[in-house]
Amino acid sequence: MPPPEKILVALSGGVDSSVAALLLKRAGHDLAAAYMKNWVNENNPIADCPWRRDIEDARAVADRLGIPFRVVNLMEDYRRRIVAHLLAGYQNGITPNPDVMCNREIKFGVFLAWARAHGFDTVATGHYARRLEHPGGACSIHEGADKNKDQTYFLAMLDQAQARAARFPVGALTKPELRRIAADAGLPTAAKKDSQGICFIGQVRMQDFLRQHLPDAPGPILRAHDGRELGAHRGLHYYTIGQRKGIGIPSNTHRKNYVVVGKRPADRALLVAFDTPEAPGLFTREVRVHSLNWVETPLLERRPLEGRVRYRDPRVPLEFIPDEETPPRAAAAGSATIRFREPQRALAPGQILALYDGERLLGGGIYV
Repeated sequence: MPPPEKILVALSGGVDSSVAALLLKRAGHDLAAAYMKNWVNENNPIADCPWRRDIEDARAVADRLGIPFRVVNLMEDYRRRIVAHLLAGYQNGITPNPDVMCNREIKFGVFLAWARAHGFDTVATGHYARRLEHPGGACSIHEGADKNKDQTYFLAMLDQAQARAARFPVGALTKPELRRIAADAGLPTAAKKDSQGICFIGQVRMQDFLRQHLPDAPGPILRAHDGRELGAHRGLHYYTIGQRKGIGIPSNTHRKNYVVVGKRPADRALLVAFDTPEAPGLFTREVRVHSLNWVETPLLERRPLEGRVRYRDPRVPLEFIPDEETPPRAAAAGSATIRFREPQRALAPGQILALYDGERLLGGGIYV
C-alpha cells in the first residue's frame, strides 16, 4: 500500500473526475478538489459551455465526499498558452491539437504549479490511463483498461516530471464499472452525460470559433491533379486535411465527393480531389514529425514502434527514424521520419502522432 499523499483533484463536474476523487478518498489520501475555470466560460458568447452547472456539480461531489473545494481561475493562462497557440497555428495553415496542449500546458503545467505552490504533492484527473512506477523513481504511462475510452493519446506531450506528478485513479476501470461505482456511492454526477466539447471552447463548432477570432482570407479552391479552379473559399483556416463536408463545391456527375488534400498558403489555394485511395496527398506512408517529446527516455535510434495517428484510431505499426541532429537526453526536442507499414489517411500538419511500445505510451511528435 503506497503512503498517503496530499493530492489536488481536478474536478470537471463530470463523472470520471468524480470517481477519481472518490477512489483517492477511499485510499486514505489527504485530498482537496478544484475546478479549473478557463477563459471561454465568460468571454465567449457563442460557446454552449455550461460552466456554472459544472462548478455546481463539482462542488456537490466535493461536499458529498467531505473534501475542500475551490475554483482556480486559469483564464489568462488559457488565453496565452492555448488559445493564442491555436489561432496562430490556424493562421499559418496548420491544424493544432488544443486538447493535447491543454494537458501539457494547463492541467499538468500551470495547474500543477498552482497545486505545488499550495502544498500539494500531486494532481489527479479523470483520464482513462494507467501510470506505473518503476525502481529508481521513474514512471511510465500505459493505455487505460477501457480501450474505447483510452485517453493516452492526449498525454503524449507530457514529460517525465509531469508523469511523476500525475495520478490517474480511474485508468484500471471500464466506463460501465466507473458509473456503477458512482451510482453506488451516490455521487451527484453518476448519470451525467460525458462532455463532447473541446477543452476550452465548449460545445461550439471550431469553424464558428475561428470565425469569431480570425478574419476571412479568401482564395481559390483548386483541383489538385490539374489545377482547375472549382470555386472559392473564405479562408484556409476553416479547413483541414481529409475534410469532406462543408467544402462548398458540389460533387461531380459520377456522384464522387471532394475531399481536402492540401493547403497552399502562398496563394491561399485550397487543394481538393475526389475522395478515393488515389487522391494526391490524401494517403501517405511516410511523414515527418517535429517537437518530439518523450515521457521517459528519448529514443535516439531507428526502431519499430506503433503509433496512434489521431484520437480513437487504433495503434498502427511504423518505423521510427530519428534525425542525426536529435540532441541526446532531450525530453522535448528533435525531429524524425515516420514510415508506416500501411498508408495512413489525412495526416494534417499540426496534429499529434502518439508513439507506443505496445500499451506503453512513449511520447509523441507534431506532423510537419
